Amino acid sequence: MSRIRVLLADDHTLIRAGVRALLGTIPGVEVVAEAGQGQETVELIEKHRPDVAILDIGMPGLNGVEVAARAAKVSPKTRVIMLSMHADPSYIRQALRAGASGYLLKEAAVEELPLALNAVMRGESYLTPKVSQAVVQGFLREGDLAAPDPLEGLTGRQREIMQLVAEGKSTKEIAAVLDLSVKTVETHRARLMERLGIHDLPSLIRLAMRAGLIPPAE
Repeated sequence: MSRIRVLLADDHTLIRAGVRALLGTIPGVEVVAEAGQGQETVELIEKHRPDVAILDIGMPGLNGVEVAARAAKVSPKTRVIMLSMHADPSYIRQALRAGASGYLLKEAAVEELPLALNAVMRGESYLTPKVSQAVVQGFLREGDLAAPDPLEGLTGRQREIMQLVAEGKSTKEIAAVLDLSVKTVETHRARLMERLGIHDLPSLIRLAMRAGLIPPAE
């Protein structure tokens, strides 16, 4: 395997350490940066321009799907492998739409990690075997990947605020996380709900789940 520069992002420190340890056993792989939050991840991708970014899909505030979409703009040559607990088709669809080249379940066998890295470096896609190929082919046949994004029209900031609201954060907490004023958060929240035609929190949470911003309810 040729030298591969990797950025690793996961908000769970122990999981990140475990993946980093696995990467350290693969010849030619160098972890050039690590992150625990979405916005930080985007900044590090732009700074280091890694060959591969391994992204936790469920990071709070700015999830892996949003990071992947932004990564495609700030570092077009960076391949993205999404790391996820979810085999739900909606998550796969969102990841592929955002430009991910790989989708690896956290329960996958350790041997899958080098396979995924090799595949995306060859310009191919890698989907963990538990993810049904038939489902993915169905997406492609039916044009589902090109279907409208339910959040189309929202700004990046509005998507961040929508995710944080759906995660149960208060307006003050969101303002602190994003370093905004409470008034600014309230304005963004009102505008995104108006654009989406949503008037209550349960509907917002359901849409956030459907769009893959937050995990589906157990």
